[in-house]
Amino acid sequence: MSANLLAYIDIDSPIHRLTGSTKLICFLLWSVTAMLSYDTRVLVVMLLLSFIIFKISKVDFKDIAFVFYFILIFLLFNNLAVFFFSPLEGVSIYGTQHNLIKLFGPYVLTTEQLFYQFNMTVKYLTIIPIGLIFLATTNPSEFAASLNKLGVSYRIAYSVSIAMRYIPDIQRDFIEISQAQQARGIDLSSKEKLSKRLKNMGAILLPLILTSLERIETISYAMELRAFGIHKKRTFYNARPLKKSDLIVIIGMTCLMGIFLWITFSNGTRFYNPFR
Repeated sequence: MSANLLAYIDIDSPIHRLTGSTKLICFLLWSVTAMLSYDTRVLVVMLLLSFIIFKISKVDFKDIAFVFYFILIFLLFNNLAVFFFSPLEGVSIYGTQHNLIKLFGPYVLTTEQLFYQFNMTVKYLTIIPIGLIFLATTNPSEFAASLNKLGVSYRIAYSVSIAMRYIPDIQRDFIEISQAQQARGIDLSSKEKLSKRLKNMGAILLPLILTSLERIETISYAMELRAFGIHKKRTFYNARPLKKSDLIVIIGMTCLMGIFLWITFSNGTRFYNPFR
């Protein structure tokens, strides 16, 4: 498992050189567009662009692979749940029904349902890489300063910064506790039965929770001793002003997302319908 799980990776790339404010604005624009659109043409283009942006960021895939695959598992379960609870959702959206396979009971696999869930999957896949890039290329302290610059209270901004820094700490503690428990004979490998492995996992989670609570208490005391929050405003050491490149990226992203939304709603609905 990577030592940089959802943590800031300090390398030099065009994405890293952008300010936290720029990356946050672009991420929000990207996410809103992906959530609103069910136009397959737009979503596929956004998916390809997300891969290009990931390449530009110079982030090694192995540094985020664990989280990426973990999200894909939940995405699979989400697709199964959508089909289980609403097997004809695509039919109601697109207004036609082309049956492929009769499964059991009321469950019929239709072309419309497959197309609907394909679009839904692509929507998630367009956001996941951008979200991971955002976390991997944004310094928590600089991001807190950027949030404060956008009008967010510095108390909230600092809380977000601490949370971003805390993720790799939890991962490191998990690995250390896991190795210590395995040295004591607790087997977590694939050789053990799944039920036994889940039971043994409790020997890791309880110390991890206690360690996390102790760290939270330590941070709270440290902040109180330094009179954190006594003033209405504060300065940030890592604050960076917007540069020309930031403005170009923000304007470019705004225009691009505007075009995507125009294409999405140009036919009067946000669903692209190839069945009519």
